[in-house]
Amino acid sequence: MQPLQVVSTSDGSSSVYNPVFDGYYHSRHGAIQESEHVFMAAGLNQLLLQQKHINVLEIGFGTGLNALLTYYHARQNGVVIHYTSLEKFPLDESVYTELNYAAQLQLGEEGQRFFLDLHKEKWNTEVSLRPDFILHKRQMDIQDFSAPEQFELIYFDAFAPTAQPELWSDAVFVAMYHALRPGGILVTYCAKGEVKRAMKRAGFTLEALPGPPGKREMTRALKIL
Repeated sequence: MQPLQVVSTSDGSSSVYNPVFDGYYHSRHGAIQESEHVFMAAGLNQLLLQQKHINVLEIGFGTGLNALLTYYHARQNGVVIHYTSLEKFPLDESVYTELNYAAQLQLGEEGQRFFLDLHKEKWNTEVSLRPDFILHKRQMDIQDFSAPEQFELIYFDAFAPTAQPELWSDAVFVAMYHALRPGGILVTYCAKGEVKRAMKRAGFTLEALPGPPGKREMTRALKIL
């Protein structure tokens, strides 16, 4: 099996290329730009001024970038985050130590320590990584996940449908819909027609939003009851 490759994206931040899926963990147009646009601005920031405790579910822990950004956005607003992330193939230390997010975000040594802690903490165990950030990384298939009405926000950041179509199925989005509490939000970079139709069949109300650099459109899905 070919090894994962750490690459640089257009905004200077790192990403990872997986030759098995022939896919990148983030947009080549800018890893940090994409995460800020899709998951923070369109997702987390919609809730930060409304709630003091947010339960986040991430599909695809990957590089840990979304978790890192979530912690710092929430901390600035005095919000406690309970962060659950599903990932079948965690990155090896040799890969995640090469990622430059803390430096690019100018988070200093404390930010780098937090980023490494995100990766080093045990899987399948809930830990208080910081007083205001509870982390539960679960090494498992998305298809096996069920947690009715536990989350206010879902980051759906799986590999593209062309690489892993089974992760974008009706059954998965039904599970995501049930995992959200009423009024909850799911955000994803993907705006493919078949994916949006699967979301609608699951019960979501969709919003088409401008995409990050390199993409015309992204999707925000709402559980309106």
